[in-house]
Amino acid sequence: MSTESDIREFLASRRAKITPQQAGLPAYGGNRRVPGLRREEVALLAGVSIDYYVRLERGRLAGASEEVLTAVANALQLDDAERTHLYDLARASAKRPVRRAKRTSGPLPDSVRRVLESMSDSPAFIRNGRLDILATNRLGRALYAPLFPDRATETANIARFQFLDPRGRDFFPDWDESLNTTVSLLRTEAGRAPHDTDLTGLIGELVTRSEEFRTAWAKHNVRLHHTGRKSFRHPSVGVVTLDFDAMDLPAQPGLTLTAYTAAPGTPDHDALQLLAAWAATEDAQSISDPAATHQQG
Repeated sequence: MSTESDIREFLASRRAKITPQQAGLPAYGGNRRVPGLRREEVALLAGVSIDYYVRLERGRLAGASEEVLTAVANALQLDDAERTHLYDLARASAKRPVRRAKRTSGPLPDSVRRVLESMSDSPAFIRNGRLDILATNRLGRALYAPLFPDRATETANIARFQFLDPRGRDFFPDWDESLNTTVSLLRTEAGRAPHDTDLTGLIGELVTRSEEFRTAWAKHNVRLHHTGRKSFRHPSVGVVTLDFDAMDLPAQPGLTLTAYTAAPGTPDHDALQLLAAWAATEDAQSISDPAATHQQG
């Protein structure tokens, strides 16, 4: 899809979510042809002419000032993730260079891997914006075992597994929430990195092969994903629900370290201990028979 199409559909979808009452406007009559605000109402709230707002919603954000973008964001009551996405789309439309550090490519530094491995009591992994898992610690690999079919597999993609692998739905028991989170993260990354050919290739593959992904993608939802809770149905330890914290790595732009924990004394903490024991057993088997390929999941 083109940047103009993304802008048009994003703004139209956000406008459809805001009612006149939510915007503090009188709702004249009951026969409105649009589910949310009209274009002229957004223009009024943003303090721009109707013709100018129509031009913006047609995808022509190039040349729009930061003040105008902020006014439109306020009129549409965008949250932080949506505002950032709007600014990213404006930069892509104007073909302005994104004012961010160059995104990390190539192998992870050994020092980063050592930090990851030092987190011995928590499953943890490092991913990029495409949701490629680039590195894990022992518990992280054990938690995401179904994504790694054998010990020779070093990387995996969460979205591709979730939507294209038959085991994905079972592994993520809170399916609707997990589905929407994954798609929203990819949509956010698409705004940040519109020229990432690996990302556009992944999205094209998912749109083509998964109706569920295609439907969710069309909603143009975006989100920030820093902390929360996530459930897994692990093939060896059952359902476990963990707290997660996702931290950007400033020295490795574009990469995120995610760690999972559970409060001591809870069933989920017990499940983590069981996962650690399972991982130790798998490691022992690997040492005793290094040539074997261990099917996990």
